[in-house]
Amino acid sequence: MFKKLDKLVVKAFLPPFILTFFVVVFILLMQFMLKYFDDFVGKNLSMGTYAELLFFFSINSVPIALPISILLSSIMTYGNLSEHNELTAIKSSGISLLRIIQPIFFVACGLSLLAFYFNNQVLPYANLRAYSLLYDITTKKAAFNVKEGAFYYGLPGFAVKINHKDPNGPGIKEVMIYNHQEDKGNVNLTMADSGKMYTIWNDRYLILELYRGDNYTEIIPKIPSRESEITHNHFDYSKLVFNLSSFEMSRTNIQLFASNKIMRKLDELHNDIDSIKREGTRMDTTLLSNYISYFSFFKRSKVTSSLRKNSFDSLRQKIIASAGVKKKENDQALLNQIRSIKSFTESNCGRKFNNLRDVDVFTVEIYRKYTQAVACLIMFLIGAPLGAIIKKGGFGVPVLISILFFILYYVLSITGEKWSKENIVDVPVGMWATNFLLFWIGLFFLSKARSDSTLLESNYFTIFFDFIGRKFRRPSVKQN
Repeated sequence: MFKKLDKLVVKAFLPPFILTFFVVVFILLMQFMLKYFDDFVGKNLSMGTYAELLFFFSINSVPIALPISILLSSIMTYGNLSEHNELTAIKSSGISLLRIIQPIFFVACGLSLLAFYFNNQVLPYANLRAYSLLYDITTKKAAFNVKEGAFYYGLPGFAVKINHKDPNGPGIKEVMIYNHQEDKGNVNLTMADSGKMYTIWNDRYLILELYRGDNYTEIIPKIPSRESEITHNHFDYSKLVFNLSSFEMSRTNIQLFASNKIMRKLDELHNDIDSIKREGTRMDTTLLSNYISYFSFFKRSKVTSSLRKNSFDSLRQKIIASAGVKKKENDQALLNQIRSIKSFTESNCGRKFNNLRDVDVFTVEIYRKYTQAVACLIMFLIGAPLGAIIKKGGFGVPVLISILFFILYYVLSITGEKWSKENIVDVPVGMWATNFLLFWIGLFFLSKARSDSTLLESNYFTIFFDFIGRKFRRPSVKQN
């Protein structure tokens, strides 16, 4: 009996889970595409590059998609069972709600362990490939595209203007080209009545064949007092070749990005934290010795007792004046030392703050791998009893409730991470607070579901406010 029940519940859970998982991944991918849409336009990227980028960023969205998919599919599963009175029939046979949610609980535990392995082993590599490819795409030049009547500055060292282009062929008319290769300004101008524009060798080189044109070159003299000269050359045919290799996308060595925290595994993160802490300890030990070098002792000149006994006023005034000048020099030197100490202290405080912040940032990344995995189990703990309470399946009410709880989870998680990185709270507190709060919310819903509460039904709040009203309503006075 129990094995058939387990199969029934698992079969009811898997289809909505798979469907919602891919839907959420698709939505997150669309959000990513809209965010970087401007960086993709006009780059003439191949379909293979787009496929690789979308594949690795779909893997990148799995840690966010997994918890919300478990939440939504859990609500839909037990909501459908309740809506069709299957859950009531199972309970009437003596099976408790805890036993009914047990098979999906084990599935959620397995998904949590899988999520932890995924976050530690697969996600760092996917992030490395995804963000290195995104960097190469964003730094790639836009594809060669000369618009009619406007200067094009994409060719290194040249500014090209073509007033008319043949839409069905390589023909061009009214061509103007400025040569800026010598960085002397607009001193070399080529103009032509017509010509042809085409590429060769798989678009590696651009060919401009010009007909009936003129070239003007301004020769600037080395002596500023002399006037510049202009040379003019007329041609019937001229051929220019431009190298388009700078428009190709070059792949950066991905190991240059490997030190980023989101691209590190647990053991690597722990090693990074140890290195950062050792650097902080080294800063502390050398701080005192650096401070000592900024201090020096100033001996002020004193008028000796023989000065008071000296009867020569002129000699006395000279000595006093000499002592005053030396005092001013010492005071100025002391002030300069104080300023140096202040600057040195501010610099060390900034370095120490950055060192501590780096420790917190890398520690946050370690806890994130655990908290995102445990969030899958927490979302099931919320979704299963909620589905039994609302008694609604499909994509209506379950989607609305899932979105509300996911927004709550996301906002609290981001807030906890921010407070942890800014050292407002301890990193374990900031990272586990969201799961701790949602865990108790899940237990509350579970207790309500076990007692067949009508918590989310409309008449529940009517009865509740009616009860509150009766408590505060004044008793009516009977008239004789």
